[in-house]
Amino acid sequence: MATSATSDQVLAPAKAANPTLFADYATLFKLRVSTMVIITAGAGFYLGSLRSGISPFHAGLVQALIGIAVVTCGSSALNQALERKTDLLMRRTADRPMAAGRIGFAHGLILGFAATFLGSLYLAYITNLLTGTLTLLTAISYVAIYTPLKRVTTVNTFIGAFPGALPPLIGWTAARGMIEWPGVALFAILFVWQFPHFMAIGWMYREDYARAGIRLTPTLANTRYAARSTVIQSLFYAILMIPVSLWPVSLGITGYVYGVAATLLGLGYLWYTIRFWRIVHEPDATASRQYARDLLRISVIYLPLLLASMMLDAKGRLLF
Repeated sequence: MATSATSDQVLAPAKAANPTLFADYATLFKLRVSTMVIITAGAGFYLGSLRSGISPFHAGLVQALIGIAVVTCGSSALNQALERKTDLLMRRTADRPMAAGRIGFAHGLILGFAATFLGSLYLAYITNLLTGTLTLLTAISYVAIYTPLKRVTTVNTFIGAFPGALPPLIGWTAARGMIEWPGVALFAILFVWQFPHFMAIGWMYREDYARAGIRLTPTLANTRYAARSTVIQSLFYAILMIPVSLWPVSLGITGYVYGVAATLLGLGYLWYTIRFWRIVHEPDATASRQYARDLLRISVIYLPLLLASMMLDAKGRLLF
């Protein structure tokens, strides 16, 4: 796929002159992504604790989130170990510590394996075996299945949505010790939310992904077809997001105040996805990337607001 120097420069992150080891570890462990995982897992733990009739604000919450964070950081390190050569081909990832050679392959592997397996064992010990197993399986499916598939088929986005949606269910099992329908509903919410979010990212960085040979819908050779397919998938899941986000109401874990909030938030998410349709008419225009960026921004605002609304209106809530 043809690329332009201008668009590549716009997409390239600012590079630190002399990154510290701490900064390199922060990048290796993808701390921003890990923070989102902790937030969603924490919401699952909170709601699961309320279902058990106990306060979620106890030592078990902190211990569970520490274990989940450690495993998340470990799987991120293993992901970058596998993708270090691919990352070097993309402007936005070329300065990652393993791609740039500041952290060696063995160094990254040891950190990744140690954090993933020790974190899972810790979770199994301080919560329950189910939670430790689910967390380990999430890391394995992310690293060993989703990561290699990114260079094979566009179906990787669908496959990768499964481990991406498991944190709130893991939080639920950490509090409850079992898989139940409310936990599955949290999983479904995160599963559906990911598609407009990742389609926006894919469109913003499609030249980068194409250069690295990563197979995403936005990187298909026919640009107009790629734009149309990207938008159709985004719209399908944005529409589906509304009924799926209302599932907790029907399960009785939230009240109708959350239902109203979820509907309004879902309509806002849908509106920005409809606006994203404009890329079909001008897929190569600079503005098309702005529509994708706007959808990405609203997606990362939408999810925390949805979870906060759910927690504030949870049945048996202890916040007030």
